[in-house]
Amino acid sequence: MLRRSLLILILVALASVLPPPAAAASTPPAGNRSPATVLADERVLWMGDSITQAGGYVTFVEYYLARAYPQERFDIVAIGLNSETVSGLTESTHGSIRPCALDRLPRALELVKPTVVVACYGMNDGIYHPPAAERQQAFEAGIRKLLATCRAARARVILLTPPPFDRVPPGRHLQPATAPVFGYGTPYEAYDDVLAAFARWETTLPSDRALVIDLHTGVNAYLAQRRQTTPAFTLAPDAVHPGDLGHLLMAQLVLRGLGFELPATASDLDAELARIQADPLYPLIKQQREKRSEGWRAAVGLPAAAINADAECAELQPQIDTLLAPAANR
Repeated sequence: MLRRSLLILILVALASVLPPPAAAASTPPAGNRSPATVLADERVLWMGDSITQAGGYVTFVEYYLARAYPQERFDIVAIGLNSETVSGLTESTHGSIRPCALDRLPRALELVKPTVVVACYGMNDGIYHPPAAERQQAFEAGIRKLLATCRAARARVILLTPPPFDRVPPGRHLQPATAPVFGYGTPYEAYDDVLAAFARWETTLPSDRALVIDLHTGVNAYLAQRRQTTPAFTLAPDAVHPGDLGHLLMAQLVLRGLGFELPATASDLDAELARIQADPLYPLIKQQREKRSEGWRAAVGLPAAAINADAECAELQPQIDTLLAPAANR
């Protein structure tokens, strides 16, 4: 019963992005498919900025899925890129033009041929300035273009709202709204207000355009909870990039957004991180995910790199299968 309930939850979440005809909506899933089959049968392209390039949260998602459903294969190609935006904006102090996801998205869709695209943008899109209508509009236009491009490629979209900008960690040169210059090194002191506005807008998108999973609200809620006892607690030591604990929380929020039931151990985030990192499966999943990401990121401009990356990843699969075999035979 638990497995069938999970299947229904995940089917609803993913189907809402490109809903079936109304007559079929109430039809129960056919056969005895695993709760993860909906994901396992998909080709997933995962895009984002430096947080996604670091990719810890993608690795944790893959780990949880592998442990829960060892009989399945999950085809996730994560190509996050440092400094990237969907708005096409760059602050004057950045030193070079920030890459824009819309420039490489057509090539990525052509090469990866995904059926699902996961996108997490926003952190760089406000270019670390105070709120402004033109930057909000640029972000919204970029997301709309991303959705339209993916739809034309017949790929469903899962949007992840940006994780927060955390002003608590020391060492950042936070600027008041009256400052003459803003940028990554000199961010607006309340820059998270900009990200909150991005997130609020994304959550208003119709379900037939995208499934939206709100990381921004979830991470901020966790920060507020931890700061009740530890006021200086942070998940992002540099205010922008989460550490391992932050990536684990993001992964859990993504999985919950897909209807995945996390293990009972997941609520204690510190203990859960230690448990996962002590599991011999985790470093193999991490190594495989990172190799694949590196190869496919390059493949957007160099197709041969993807072939090499998949070949190297295949060499790790027997070790992964050996560790998963006892669970698969239960």
